[in-house]
Amino acid sequence: MNSDLEKAIKMRSEDKLKESNLLLMNFLENNPNDPYLNYQVAWSFDILEKESDAIYFYEKAINNGLKGKDLSEAFIGLGSTYRAIGEYDLAEKTLAKGIANFPNNNTLKIFYSMVQYNKKNYTESIEILLKIVATTSSDQNIIEYRKAIEYYSDKLHCTFD
Repeated sequence: MNSDLEKAIKMRSEDKLKESNLLLMNFLENNPNDPYLNYQVAWSFDILEKESDAIYFYEKAINNGLKGKDLSEAFIGLGSTYRAIGEYDLAEKTLAKGIANFPNNNTLKIFYSMVQYNKKNYTESIEILLKIVATTSSDQNIIEYRKAIEYYSDKLHCTFD
C-alpha cells in the first residue's frame, strides 16, 4: 500500500473523517476501478453517515474483485448500509451472498439476523443469534448449556409435555 493511501486511512483513526474522504476521492480519480480503493471510499462515506453515497463504492469494490477479509467486510458494510436505509431485501440478498462466500464469518450472520428481525422473521433472527452464542461463547455457564441452547434455537415456538 502506498504511503499516501496509508495516510488517508490513518486519518480516520485521528477523527479527520472529511479530510480522509476527500483524499481517498482524489486517489480514486486516478484509479476509478481499483477494488480496494473503492472499498476504502465506501467505508469513508459510511463513517461520515452518508450511507447512500457509500453504496455505489461498496458495490464497485465487490464487483471489481475485492478479495479476502476486505471482501467479507465490504459485504458487511454494504448489507449493513442497505439495512440502515430500510432496503431490507437488498440487505438480505447482500448478506446472504456474503455468508455463501464466507460461511464461517459470524459477523455476516449477525447482520443477517438483524435483517430478519427487520423483516419480522423473528424466529429465524433469534435462531441465528442463539446458535452463534452457543458455539462461540467462552462463558462457562453458556458452555454448560450449549447443547440445550442449540437444541431449542429453532424450537422456540414449541412447547413440550
